[in-house]
Amino acid sequence: MKKIARTLSVAPMMDWTDRHCRFLHRLISTQTLLYTEMVTAPALIHGDADRLLAFDVSEHPVALQIGGSDPDQLAKATRMGCDAGYDEVNINIGCPSDRVQSGRFGACLMQEPELVSDCVSAMMDASTGAEITVKCRIGVDEQDPYVVLPDFIEKVSARGIRSFAIHARKAWLDGLSPKQNRDVPPLDYDLVHQIKRDRPDLEIVINGGLQTFDAAREQISAGLNGAMIGRVAYHSPMEILAHADALFGVDTPVQTAPHVIRAMYPYIQAHLDDGGRLNQITRHMLGMFAGQVGARAWKRSLSENAHLTGAGVEVVETALNATLEMQKPAIAET
Repeated sequence: MKKIARTLSVAPMMDWTDRHCRFLHRLISTQTLLYTEMVTAPALIHGDADRLLAFDVSEHPVALQIGGSDPDQLAKATRMGCDAGYDEVNINIGCPSDRVQSGRFGACLMQEPELVSDCVSAMMDASTGAEITVKCRIGVDEQDPYVVLPDFIEKVSARGIRSFAIHARKAWLDGLSPKQNRDVPPLDYDLVHQIKRDRPDLEIVINGGLQTFDAAREQISAGLNGAMIGRVAYHSPMEILAHADALFGVDTPVQTAPHVIRAMYPYIQAHLDDGGRLNQITRHMLGMFAGQVGARAWKRSLSENAHLTGAGVEVVETALNATLEMQKPAIAET
């Protein structure tokens, strides 16, 4: 089993981290670990697995995140992920949505560490090469995280799990929406660091509230094995990922937004030739100039034109050229 470096990763995000998003992110960073959207084990077993598991070989290292609470189903889904070539299979013990709770998986499983232990054991037995990992919360509802999380880590790691990505917030299963659960419960980074100090044998990756590349680097420098960033990495991919390879000790030339955008053109054309639509890809590219002159015009141009019938690569090139023209005065002033 090849060891994966998890120094920096982009969190799994529903409707966002699809294969087009991951291809874009890989062009920016060669090393950052990329995650799929969460897919349920039953969906893989009974649905269109080929579509759900599809990824480009360039995405490696890439991890499949699955949801479920039935050990047999999770074992089957793990084998499917291994057969598809994923480097890691991660079980979601953190999502707080009503749909997830009704299916008895996600954050509600923080209340059932014994069941999670059975699930990961089945997944590890089924794996033919992918490392099995866990993404969890620090607790749910009225649980005391300082009691619950160490117990959860102890029981699950006893089955052989060595890597945990911990979202440093509680999840409130009743009363908060999934969006509110990402922001309202207070962050407790100290607890995550305490877990690492108590269990130096485990790989501990922190998630939640990290807004900048420097914030992620500070968490790693403070003793954690890695940092996982979600929404900010999606909305400002260049800010988070352009310098990420240095965290891995890899001296990769830092990419610029125009270079990455134009490197997407062959991929976009292949998608269009296969019957796809331009906006299925460009919706992930709207943040390429975040924080820069012309960012708003870039987003507006793509949003207004990429969905039109027959829209092709020229739509992106036109938007890019217009953005670069807007940036010329700003560059000249510096």
